[in-house]
Amino acid sequence: LQTRLQAGQGYGNTLNCVLTVYRNESVAGFFKGMSFPLASIAVYSSVVFGVFSNTQRLLSQLRHGDPSRTPELADMALASTVAGFVSVGIGTPVDLVKIRLQMQTQPYIEANIKLKPTVPGFPVYRGPIHCFRTVLQKEGIAGIYRGAGAMLLRDVPGYCLYFIPYTVFCGWITPDGCISPNPSSIWLAGGVAGAISWGTATPMDVVKSRLQADGVYLNKYKGTLDCILQSYQNEGLKVFFRGITVNTVRGFPVSSAMFLGYELSLKAMKRDQTETNP
Repeated sequence: LQTRLQAGQGYGNTLNCVLTVYRNESVAGFFKGMSFPLASIAVYSSVVFGVFSNTQRLLSQLRHGDPSRTPELADMALASTVAGFVSVGIGTPVDLVKIRLQMQTQPYIEANIKLKPTVPGFPVYRGPIHCFRTVLQKEGIAGIYRGAGAMLLRDVPGYCLYFIPYTVFCGWITPDGCISPNPSSIWLAGGVAGAISWGTATPMDVVKSRLQADGVYLNKYKGTLDCILQSYQNEGLKVFFRGITVNTVRGFPVSSAMFLGYELSLKAMKRDQTETNP
């Protein structure tokens, strides 16, 4: 839904998008492009969370000589920024493949443009591997990383508004005297952080989706700035808030599960280390 609302044509709102996708593509339409992200999400998330936590520990070691010291706000912001940069390197190709597969059934409605071999409405890619290989052969590494600039502008501030609100809110709702937050506090703080992060990241998420969807049938945008200008000139300021409801609503449960899994995994590993090395 997010991709169709942001880069597709003819969807008035979220409900209209749901009904249109279901009517034209049945239930299978809601799961297009899932296999590649599903196969890579574990690696992507572990790298991002690992980079964030290890950068924090490194900064605490450099500043205070104690890696276990509670990080300051500036340290969390810097660690979030580093995590955002790393996420782009891993996430851009994954998002590109997902969006190309989701958008290849969309009819192209612009007039007076001659299309090449592919016919709008018919699949261009047979699957995620074929999509990745085709883009790499035709567009090279630059094609695989199309939209990386917009993703960088989305993820660097996005992760700052992801990890910092989580840490702050988790501290607020954790009862005094508790060494670590309980699962319900983690779940709630993670959900709020995800909703905040994805809600505020929506404008650049729209630009990224449009850049990566561009190229299924033709290339309309020259780059991030050109995409911003064309989108604004053609559809006004409201275009940058397409899909904000889906992003915000989705952000809560996804981030709740992500943070809860991360924190519980850390506790389990620390407990195993303690039992192994008494």
